[in-house]
Amino acid sequence: MTDETATDVDRRTVLGALAGVGGAALAGCSAFEREADGQTSQLDDETARALATRFAPTLYFDSREPWFPTDPRPYTSDRDGETVVTGFDAVNGYHERDGKGDPPNPTVFYHAVEYEESPLAAVQFWCYSAFDQFTTNFHWHDWEVLHVFVDTETDEPQLYVASSHSRTVPNNEFLDPDPEMIPRILSELGSHSSALSVNEAADRFQRVAAEDLLADITNTAIEGIEDLADMPLAYGLPRDEGSRLPYLVPEYEGEPIYEHERLPAVTRESLIDDELTVQSFDALTSPPTDLPSRETGLVFGHRERTDGVDADIEYDLVPSSDLEHIAEFTGPQLSFEFSVPKAVEDAVAGHLTATGTPWSQPRYDNPAADISVPNHRTALAERYDAIGEAAPINTVVSRVTEVIESDDAPADEGLTTTEIDLEAVVLLESQPEAVPTFGGIAVAQDVPAGDHRLTVNGAGRAPHSERVAVSDEGAPTVAGVDGEIPLVARDRATKLAVGDETGESNLSRMAVEDDFAGRLYESSVDGNDAVYVDRGGAYTTEVRDGDDAVGAYRVNPDPESDSAVRIERPETGKASLAEYVAAVAEETRAEIAALGDGDDDGDSDADDDDETEREDRGSSNAVTGLERTLAAVVDAARRAAERARAKEHGNTDKQLRNVLERLQRAEERLAEARGDVPSSLSKATEKRLEQANRRSEQAQQAEKL
Repeated sequence: MTDETATDVDRRTVLGALAGVGGAALAGCSAFEREADGQTSQLDDETARALATRFAPTLYFDSREPWFPTDPRPYTSDRDGETVVTGFDAVNGYHERDGKGDPPNPTVFYHAVEYEESPLAAVQFWCYSAFDQFTTNFHWHDWEVLHVFVDTETDEPQLYVASSHSRTVPNNEFLDPDPEMIPRILSELGSHSSALSVNEAADRFQRVAAEDLLADITNTAIEGIEDLADMPLAYGLPRDEGSRLPYLVPEYEGEPIYEHERLPAVTRESLIDDELTVQSFDALTSPPTDLPSRETGLVFGHRERTDGVDADIEYDLVPSSDLEHIAEFTGPQLSFEFSVPKAVEDAVAGHLTATGTPWSQPRYDNPAADISVPNHRTALAERYDAIGEAAPINTVVSRVTEVIESDDAPADEGLTTTEIDLEAVVLLESQPEAVPTFGGIAVAQDVPAGDHRLTVNGAGRAPHSERVAVSDEGAPTVAGVDGEIPLVARDRATKLAVGDETGESNLSRMAVEDDFAGRLYESSVDGNDAVYVDRGGAYTTEVRDGDDAVGAYRVNPDPESDSAVRIERPETGKASLAEYVAAVAEETRAEIAALGDGDDDGDSDADDDDETEREDRGSSNAVTGLERTLAAVVDAARRAAERARAKEHGNTDKQLRNVLERLQRAEERLAEARGDVPSSLSKATEKRLEQANRRSEQAQQAEKL
């Protein structure tokens, strides 16, 4: 891996492929010390073959899948006396053979071990593909594995473990499967990561039980977000679960791989279809809306065990020991984009040039190393002394949503959030390993304790980045505000930055609230920060310094411009808060005045309106009274800010009490005027008065002027 520092605004940071295939990217390895597993030894050839034949899985592929399980041996070459498989040879050779009809050399490799002094054995099924093309990564070579744990005394399977994308997302696992059912694997398009299918819906992934269908996994539920308490934590198949997922085109040295001179057999048609791919996240101004869902294509079955399986392709079952002479699978670094707002922090680029060999990984000799769900490890540990007890696993979880305009707000002055309709990509820069969301749920597992930067990208959406503090107690860390991270469509996004470009500031925290959507962003900062916001919002930006003193700023982006908004020298204390109250009150006063009858001169004495005149003017007078009361709030708040800047502590608090009194009067006037103020503006005024009251009370309590 290599680290790079971003120096340009909105720089595209190149991230390499980390697909959970190398020894450093194993699922199930906890940041905590768990009990060690027992030693294993290889099963004899006859027993291993019998287990492999009995449990040889049926493989279901997407109709658009371009790379199927094959035998890498035709693509080997010699390098300094070692046998290797280069990415160019494998990908080009595979497509040369693929052009002749059926997928070339359909093969699944098996490896079987038994735990010493225990009736527990495990047979592994390893599938090799020449290439991996996925949303979050792509790389030469790909190894995926299914582990089947079997009790050799009862002859019954105990646990299926099917590999997911990476160690940051739990594997798909099923405890105590039906011994009469052949394991089924649903392969993710491009990435080949494995979802289980154990119920009667053979070619669909069922995350939770429904009607007469079992769930296809027995993983424990997501913790930390209340309404996800019944949602099993595992990466499934987003497109199979009704989600849309865009794929990217792999590049090498700045050009698509199908244009490389060493890949003459590879064309654009060799990759995933155009209708599912985007050239880059950054190139899209808005999210794609027409991505097709998953459809089942070819079905692979073992040629010696096809009873009950309607397979399109029969594969050979070969012991993996036949491959152990291969020292390395190699290939140059490929790339894809991952944007991070420059002001948030240096960006990180991670690279993995090629997958490691299965026989070099700990899980090859100890399949239990790949058990990623603590309750499954605990269950096996209770049955077999050879399996160590589980340890807590730190998890970061959130729900990714999208920001849209609120129907209840005035035009370009209020937002709401809704479920995301296109999956996003999540990166913890400390890993760094990008993984997709599933159903909008972002999960990163096995995260070391400490401070981390979490960044979320999505096709056609501006990036979101925030800090998260992970404890060392194993409890889930909920990212975002109340577990929600809202993304903004790129064509509606404006960057909101706090602090000057030098980063010199004593700020420790920043938050952004919209009048209608509420708090959208909150993160610790180191001097300065930046977040993308929707141009259709009306925002309160809250800042805190190292002493936890509060400041606030009103931000109203230009709905017609994507120019960045910057709060150059953010302050905290009474003056900042009072100036905020004056700003939001003046903004509201001007909108009320624009309704028609009220004076728009901001005269603070207008509150003393003649009672007879009010009666003569009828209902329009209620609007005028509201406008003039808001003008009085503006005047009182400005006076409070002046007193604070003059270091007059006592007079400042006295003036702030005056502000609160006038805000209360404004609330009363709003109630009187509701019938004459448009509903959207009435709601906006109510929400702004609540904010003004809150900030005025904070100003009164603040020690800092």
